[in-house]
Amino acid sequence: MDFAADRYASMKYNRCGSSGLKLPAISLGCWNNFDGGMARADMAALLGRAFDLGITHFDLANNYGPPPGAAERNVGSLLAKEFSSHRDELVISTKAGYGMWDGPYGDFGSRKYLLASLDQSLQRMGLEYVDIFYHHRPDPETPLDETMGALEQIVRQGKALYAGVSNYGGELTATAHRVLQAKGTPLLINQVAYSMLRRDPEQDLLPTAGQLGVGVIAFVPLNQGILTNRYLQGIPTDSRAARPEGTLREENVSTAVIDKVRQLNEIAKDRGQSMAQMALMWVMRDARVTSALIGASRVAQIEENVAALKQAEFTPEELQRIEEILAG
Repeated sequence: MDFAADRYASMKYNRCGSSGLKLPAISLGCWNNFDGGMARADMAALLGRAFDLGITHFDLANNYGPPPGAAERNVGSLLAKEFSSHRDELVISTKAGYGMWDGPYGDFGSRKYLLASLDQSLQRMGLEYVDIFYHHRPDPETPLDETMGALEQIVRQGKALYAGVSNYGGELTATAHRVLQAKGTPLLINQVAYSMLRRDPEQDLLPTAGQLGVGVIAFVPLNQGILTNRYLQGIPTDSRAARPEGTLREENVSTAVIDKVRQLNEIAKDRGQSMAQMALMWVMRDARVTSALIGASRVAQIEENVAALKQAEFTPEELQRIEEILAG
């Protein structure tokens, strides 16, 4: 696959916390759409177009599929065939922390699980190392020192270049940072849900991350599609919220929520943006947020999301109006 010579011209790259690593303002999550249900050519088109637009960060996890492991296998196959001469231009991340295999050793945060899981992930992707390895969620039973010790060992062995956590609140992030720092390995980044409709990180995580020099990458910045034009007229019959097995429930798309999105969409129109573009840039308005993690099933979605960077700034009046709508 031939890639655009000017692929770095328009993407913005942000330093991840106080580290030397820069991430693109928009990163690509490889989750459900890389489970094998999509044609290989379409998966290749998504990754290829993302890279052409300067998206250098592809994010995975051991259990992404279904079945678990499918996304890593599919992305790994594409990396080997289409990106083999560009590995050093890419940041590949994966995670472990949710249920992956049967028995007591395939879940949460033990050293045994994390080390075995990453070995399996590297084998599925055909890689010698990943750039970032995350503990995917807090483990209430395993001592944090053991979990962070596993991350430190993984970095020391060269199987990951950086250590990260995901879904950790501010206090736990501070503790993880302290434990890792004492072991000689910095905590690079925390991946958390953050959007106009999910603002918990503003209370403790963002201040903590900013103080400690830990990067933050926001997943579901479009709130699973709610912060797009998809639900402006209600719940479409073919949408996530209409599927009984989906992760988005009908009660999450209430009349009050849709009314807020309609009002926000008017501001987006005045800015010359789509609702999705404004929602992405709203997340990125905070300098403590390194990157916004998007998902895509069509190339056009990636193009639309990256184009949001052309209008990244907000006026004080726009921000005030957005706050009024969200508060209301």
